[in-house]
Amino acid sequence: MENFNLGEVTLDNFGPEKVFIVYNPDLGVKGWVVIDNTNLGVGKGGIRMTPTVTVNEVARLARAMTYKNALAGLPFGGAKAGIQVPQDVIKDKEKKKEVIQFFSRAIKSICPRLYVAGPDINTGEEEMRWFAEANGSWKSATGKPKDMCIGPMKCGIPHEYGSTGFGVAIATKVALDLKKIDISKVSFAVEGFGNVGYFTAKHLTDAGAKLVAISDSKGTIYNSDGIDFKELEKVKKESGSVTNYKPGQVMKTTDLFELPVDILITAALPDVIHQGNVDKVKAKVVVEGSNIPMKPEFEKILAEKGVLLIPDFVANAGGVISSYAEYKGKTVEDMFQIVEKKIRQNTKKVLLLSAKENILPRDAAMKIALERINKAKEKKSAGGGI
Repeated sequence: MENFNLGEVTLDNFGPEKVFIVYNPDLGVKGWVVIDNTNLGVGKGGIRMTPTVTVNEVARLARAMTYKNALAGLPFGGAKAGIQVPQDVIKDKEKKKEVIQFFSRAIKSICPRLYVAGPDINTGEEEMRWFAEANGSWKSATGKPKDMCIGPMKCGIPHEYGSTGFGVAIATKVALDLKKIDISKVSFAVEGFGNVGYFTAKHLTDAGAKLVAISDSKGTIYNSDGIDFKELEKVKKESGSVTNYKPGQVMKTTDLFELPVDILITAALPDVIHQGNVDKVKAKVVVEGSNIPMKPEFEKILAEKGVLLIPDFVANAGGVISSYAEYKGKTVEDMFQIVEKKIRQNTKKVLLLSAKENILPRDAAMKIALERINKAKEKKSAGGGI
């Protein structure tokens, strides 16, 4: 079947399999669940809650989750949900709770049978608690608070534990190992000091790498001699910005991408490497801890310069792997072991295939993911189940 459009959503041979619409004019809620592909298992993806989210955005994110879950080696298909509400609802705890619980009840017929929710923009562990309570099933959502348990061992594993940043650090270590580079001799910069950037920087500095630059919404702090992570953490907490760390040079947030570092890690915004700065990137390794930090055409330019790239859905899969651990009733300790094992295995596999076939790491990752999905599809079609 050729690609064609159904409203705002593009359909192809892959999916989406189902699109659910949720609407409540009294609450001012418009929402969607897009189940992209379930060849590998139940659809898994977070709930994005913004004033501007669209069904097209949700569908694109659901497709990304299909690839991410497959590459991570998880028995999950790809899905995503979006709730479009005004900003004042997002800021009002009681209104927000009412909307989340309405949405949960509205999709109860498909959740957790076909879709399992999780955190995304403006939804965290508390929202997942509300969602699961309204749904009536502990398995309806992951990323729940750690005190939300259905037994002595089956408890929520919130993303606040830092599973994504931990995975980004593991992926970085694998790249260094393959290039036979001693981690204690490398400098690195991190874009963003949110959950992902914080834990990435923490784990890499703990491993001996030298943090020389980090940014937040106020700007970048740069010190070629190194930044003390514990002091940085204290400064950020007390002053509200990394730019108040001393000693260091305060720069624009965008200056971080052009610094002379060994490793550059994106951990916040999309499209931060673009036509205007791609030729100024000096890092030898770029790790995409954030989603879509650049378009594939700019990845190709960097690769042609000899830069080693780790694509986003390889490096930042720690969050969804953590979700899998929670879904299976594992402990936090089990979760970190599973994240490390899967990120290590998959990063190595992608980078070795990329080198062997002389293709971009993203193309190698896609090849592996598609092979896994198609193999599951064949098995499903033959009546063997998943």
